[in-house]
Amino acid sequence: MKTKFIFITGGVASSLGKGIISASLGKLLQAMGYRITIQKFDPYINIDPGTLNPYEHGECYVTADGTETDLDLGHYERFTGIEMTRDNSVTTGRIYLSVIEKERRGDYLGKTIQVVPHITDEIKRRIMLNATKQPLDFVITEIGGTIGDIESQPFLEAIRQLRWELGAHRALNVHLTYVPYLAAADELKTKPTQTSVKQLQGFGIQPDVLILRTEHHLSDDLRTKVAHFCNVETDAVIQSQDLPSIYEVPVNMHAQKLDEVILRKMGIKAGKIETPDLTSWLHFLDCRKRANAVLHIGLVGKYDLQDAYKSIRESLDHAGTYKGYKVQIHFINSEHITRDTIEQSLSGLAGIVICPGFGQRGIEGKIIAAEYARTHDIPTFGICLGMQMMVIEFARNVIGYKDANSSEMDESTPHNVIDMMEEQKTITRLGGTMRLGAYECALTQGSRTAQAYQGKTAIKERHRHRYEFNNFYKEEFERHGMKCVGTNPNTGLVEIVEIPALRWYIGTQFHPEYSSTVLNPHPLFLDFIATCIQTTETL
Repeated sequence: MKTKFIFITGGVASSLGKGIISASLGKLLQAMGYRITIQKFDPYINIDPGTLNPYEHGECYVTADGTETDLDLGHYERFTGIEMTRDNSVTTGRIYLSVIEKERRGDYLGKTIQVVPHITDEIKRRIMLNATKQPLDFVITEIGGTIGDIESQPFLEAIRQLRWELGAHRALNVHLTYVPYLAAADELKTKPTQTSVKQLQGFGIQPDVLILRTEHHLSDDLRTKVAHFCNVETDAVIQSQDLPSIYEVPVNMHAQKLDEVILRKMGIKAGKIETPDLTSWLHFLDCRKRANAVLHIGLVGKYDLQDAYKSIRESLDHAGTYKGYKVQIHFINSEHITRDTIEQSLSGLAGIVICPGFGQRGIEGKIIAAEYARTHDIPTFGICLGMQMMVIEFARNVIGYKDANSSEMDESTPHNVIDMMEEQKTITRLGGTMRLGAYECALTQGSRTAQAYQGKTAIKERHRHRYEFNNFYKEEFERHGMKCVGTNPNTGLVEIVEIPALRWYIGTQFHPEYSSTVLNPHPLFLDFIATCIQTTETL
């Protein structure tokens, strides 16, 4: 069959969960045997989220091909297990850059460049691009932002045009809105949803399916009212009530026949609609429900925002679930850590993760945390900058280089145990100095890390950083007990360090959290959680 396109828009408010709905729908269609992909179109003018502060948009998620993307692509990958690429993440900035570059080359033959048709045509080309590169049955496109945002209007015009160009059986609009509850009146209010749909209709788009986000159960009468006022069939008005876990959303959507409604509306006859095979997914949810014991893990970082370390949080959750534990994460702000407070800060924790990041702020607190964890044999997982802080701490307090540092933090340090590669130092564009995407890594046979990877000696993991372990000091580190057990086979760059004498003290230059999924949790997180459990059981 020809590729079908599903567009997901949002109204009333942001943060309603368009990404989770997109990922859940993708999971259901995938579980029916369809070939799918999911893509995110963001209205902001940045080329990508790579230079955005995490307080603005949460974490920056990196795909295997090295694209810095919105955190929703992490949801897409965790739910479906499908690797996303550069083509799955598009911003207004990227659209305009492409059009301006074409204009500069003379591709438009002197035409006046306008939002319609030139910008909208480029958006349409990008929407359909994935389907030209691989055989796909469905392409789900999430339009970022909220209906009414001025910057999202060209995207709405593009999907309006595509609906009429492709026809009802090849293009479908899903609109996610919010139904607030007014406690004083003890009422659920549908007017915001009605207004949002009218705004959408004002752009020439009639939603085929409405998903109503709510904290309270919606009655059939309320759903019927929304259907009548919004020109949508009653069975196509779906409620998305708050659930204990985002991973229950696909099951909830299937229970309300969202998948069936969409397939029927897109011309697939009822007799040909398969029941999604969610066996493995339901097993995961069953493990979550049966996990009663609580494991306390500390997250040492500087961004006091849940979404800033979203993939790490989810990876810990996946691993804990399969090990029969609920992972309770305690955020520890590294800016507030001192030698006087560190014991209290880490008290009662089974293990800690020293988080990634950039810049000077909060690094001394991470170094103090690394020292305390090392000297008290607390299972410790350092990721990217976290690994670098473990290296600096070891250089200062074990090797004896009291002034050891990263040249990112102190350009004049005489012992730059973390440094930028020589070939990167002449690059001036911010993104150009980054090592991004998946790189090969050779593991030392018999190391704790290799054991975690079940004996593998060659792996591939995703990176996002500028600075590296300085190989000038490698022999000295190993002689003092910190082993470099993972290296890039092509460049010799150190990717993993560990201290074999400790229970679990491992730092990775790469980001393992980017490749941990619901059905395939990352082996390092599984091994880390298993060690933390053993630690609590022996105390």
